[in-house]
Order: sequence, then structure tokens, then C-alpha cells
Amino acid sequence: MNDQQAIARRDVLKTGVGACVLVATPGLAALVALAQEKHVSTSTANDQVQPEAASPAVVKQGAGKPGEFDFLAGEWKIKHRRLKTPGPSAATKEWDEFEGEATCFTILAGVGSVEELRIPSRGFSGMGLRLLDVENKVWNDFWVNAKSGVLTTPGQTGGFENGVGTFGADDMDGDKPIKVKGVWDQITPNSCRWWQAVSWDDGKTWEENWVMEWTRVK
Repeated sequence: MNDQQAIARRDVLKTGVGACVLVATPGLAALVALAQEKHVSTSTANDQVQPEAASPAVVKQGAGKPGEFDFLAGEWKIKHRRLKTPGPSAATKEWDEFEGEATCFTILAGVGSVEELRIPSRGFSGMGLRLLDVENKVWNDFWVNAKSGVLTTPGQTGGFENGVGTFGADDMDGDKPIKVKGVWDQITPNSCRWWQAVSWDDGKTWEENWVMEWTRVK
């Protein structure tokens, strides 16, 4: 596992080495090495305003419609904050901070949305692919790491309600079941936020491990 694989946007950043939602399985050593690179912040979680993931979010399904990801179309700059050592056993909550960018466009008359994510400082790129299951009215969010070129499945499923898109999946952290969710919120014509959280206790509590603040360039 190299740093480019470990940095994949939807890397769950688990404490173990089990499977990971939407990306190649990250080894702990690779995650630690990545966190020790430059662009590391020593701020704790309490020093920063975090997304509202203390209570479990309902993954909205069955009401999806074309065009709900149109807000992403365009060019973006992105500020990333990623938890260095996630999990209930972590002694501290330190965050790795770095810059990125993305190009997004709508396809299939709103039934699909494509995102090319780039992090030049770390030589990483990947693709987010969101597709609406038109019959079942549910969105599926997939990921492709440019290093592998392989569509990772299953994706996270979900949809939008009151301007917030919530997507989730069940997964494993080693031999322990976990829940993972990704949320799009604070959506405006020129900005939005995506954040990811993991639950180790069947959705009773959640820990944010990745926050992306998007600002439109054009």
C-alpha cells in the first residue's frame, strides 16, 4: 500500500486493516506514514468546528430524482481535514490538513454526476461517480482510485432531503461491523461541504474522520 492509495477521499481511516467502503483496503502503516507527511495540523477536534454527526443520520432512499447533483458541476478548490488516528481507542484527535481541487460535470440529463478529484501536493487523483437508480429512486455513490482504475463496489446509497444528501453503507473494521456515512450539506451556488463519519456501535455514536470544504472557482 502506498501513500497515493491511502489518501483516497473515502478512505475510512480505520484503526484496523480490514475492508474499506469505496476504496482499496488501507494498511495502518500507510495511514500513519501519510499522516506524518507535511501539511499536518496538530489541532485537536475540540479546536475546530465539526459537522453535526453526534446523532445518526437517516439515509434517505426512494425519493431520488435526476439533477440533484447538478450543484457540483464546475471547477472547485477544496480544503481537506482528515483525522490522523480514528477510532474509539485513539488517545488524541489530531487532524491532517491539505489542499485539493476538483472538476465535476453532470451526465445523462442529471441521472449521473462525475467528479475528478486531484490533490497535486500528494500526487493523487480519483473519480467519484454518482448514479441514480431511476426505477428505485435511490442514488449510488462509487469511487475509482486513479492508481487502480477499478470501480469499487458496493457504493454508498442514499439521497437528498431538505437540501442535505446523506449516503451510507455497512462495512467491517477487521472483524468488527461498522457503519459509514458521507454527507453533502451547506450547499450554496458557490460552496458546499462533504464530510464522512464512522460508527463502531451500530449508529449510536459517530466519529467524523474527513471534512471537505468546497469553494467554486467557476
